[in-house]
Amino acid sequence: MWALAFAIYFGVKWLTWWKARDIVPHTRGRSLAYLLAWPGMDAVAFLNKGHRPSKPKARQWLWASGKTCFGIVLLWVCVRIVPPDFPLARGWVGLFGLIFLLHFGSFHLAALGWQALGVSAQPIMQSPASSHSLSEFWGRRWNLGFRQLSHDLLFQPLRRPLGVAATTFLVFLFSGLIHELVISVPAHGGYGLPTGYFLLQGFGVLFERSRIGRYLGLQSGVRGWTLMAFLTAAPIRFLFRTPFITRVILPFLQAIHAL
Repeated sequence: MWALAFAIYFGVKWLTWWKARDIVPHTRGRSLAYLLAWPGMDAVAFLNKGHRPSKPKARQWLWASGKTCFGIVLLWVCVRIVPPDFPLARGWVGLFGLIFLLHFGSFHLAALGWQALGVSAQPIMQSPASSHSLSEFWGRRWNLGFRQLSHDLLFQPLRRPLGVAATTFLVFLFSGLIHELVISVPAHGGYGLPTGYFLLQGFGVLFERSRIGRYLGLQSGVRGWTLMAFLTAAPIRFLFRTPFITRVILPFLQAIHAL
């Protein structure tokens, strides 16, 4: 899983840098920092020395540190509290711990660290639970690194020839195929289900934006939040199937001595 994930990550990371290298002036040091020490995909913003963000506040550091510590507690404390007779529960706790430790915690700390040094680096997670619609969740709050990548490499080039609706659907299909590589392939099982999960998200976004969706008020407010929460959380088991938990996550937890 990690080999596939890093291969895909560094491949697209290099591609984003390559496209941005002639757009903004950059130094070799900042290029190396972007390639090796920052998980985001907005190369233009990171490499641009002319844009200096405001210094992070103390509460931002505390919030990011708290999420990192929460992930650590989930991984190395809570996993062991779950009885061994419930291995799937152990795996799910460890999976959420890993997500909090990396995506919500460590990556947020990295963003604040770069901001403190005067580099434009926005956290890749922007309070996704606060989203008021499914479009807002996937487009502005969840994993902005992948969102930036798919927007620059797929959505922008294909929007005019294919239209917004078709291109949006293709972006979710692409996301599903990427997750197949890092979830289904190393687990040797659950093929097609991660793709199905993201296609469902694509259908949900298109329905939300449709005339019926606008009539039902699914683009904001309580109704929009409810649709977002249901479609992202309810089918989550289709994304992370049992083979992935038992054949990938549990062995990884053993490798890092969380079990």
